[in-house]
Amino acid sequence: MKNKKLKISALILLLILGMVFFAYNKVERFADRPINVSQETIFTLPAGTGRVVLETLLVKHKLMQENPYFSWLLRIEPQLSEFKAGTYRFEKGMTVRQMLELLKSGKEAQFSVRLVEGFKLSDWMKLLQNSGYLKHELTGKSGEEIATAIGMKDATNAEGWLYPDTYLYTAGMTDLSLLKRAHQRMVKTVDTLWNERDTSLPYKSSTEMLTMASIIEKETAVKDERPEVASVFINRLRIGMRLQTDPTVIYGMGESYNGNITRKDLETPTPYNTYVIPGLPPSPIAMPSEASIVAAAHPAKTPYLYFVADGKGGHTFTTNLENHNKAVRVYREALKNKNEK
Repeated sequence: MKNKKLKISALILLLILGMVFFAYNKVERFADRPINVSQETIFTLPAGTGRVVLETLLVKHKLMQENPYFSWLLRIEPQLSEFKAGTYRFEKGMTVRQMLELLKSGKEAQFSVRLVEGFKLSDWMKLLQNSGYLKHELTGKSGEEIATAIGMKDATNAEGWLYPDTYLYTAGMTDLSLLKRAHQRMVKTVDTLWNERDTSLPYKSSTEMLTMASIIEKETAVKDERPEVASVFINRLRIGMRLQTDPTVIYGMGESYNGNITRKDLETPTPYNTYVIPGLPPSPIAMPSEASIVAAAHPAKTPYLYFVADGKGGHTFTTNLENHNKAVRVYREALKNKNEK
């Protein structure tokens, strides 16, 4: 009788173990099942989210169907319940387990914004305003207010003092913290190049060097000719000749610029119009690349005083007005022929 009871107990135990194994296998198979993502998907997990709410959110966003195995998985492997609040990127083919491990890791999705060299501060602010998942604290702020916010000490305007690059950020990061990073990089770059500059150059401060770099940036996109462009403006500064560069006129016009510059625009005084004012404008007119700052710090040694577009993407450099006017005529003829084709 005793043996019979033992056999029944053993049978029941085996049955229980079989059921447990069967259930465990089901849970594990569920854990290895892909979530419902056909393309990269951004998912935000609010702070304080528990197991039940997480499942509700996943079902609500149609990332997973309601399934009793989900709660059992979190019971069997409680370490997967240690998820952290944040915004995550779910990839196609990601399994339930991989999703939970990602939420546990706290490795939030990173987003990027490219702050382009040659753009103005106002252009950058528009880019940031349209950047998803970025928190905006500087909307509507002036260049002076942004300068104060990012901790600038010597300059009163943030124009030019932010390093162009592609910046990564996580959801909820502020535009202020991003621009602080860009400013710190630019300060470091300018300080280094200012200390390494040709000391014979007629700059009174690193701000003037940066202002020159911003003009160079707006005048040419050809990296190799930037030192020559710099030489033209340096030569003009040394002899007291006005810089007469169109980008400064455009910057001074502000929102009134419609894509064309008239003779009246060239003759209308603004603090930035280098056809009217002597020397450099009071501050940068754009965000210069490092290549343009290098050119401003180490311009080529040339006799050039003029340059004009050559119609091929570069410029023709000349030493006197007569040859410059010839180069202008050649450019206009090339432009005319191009438009007639």
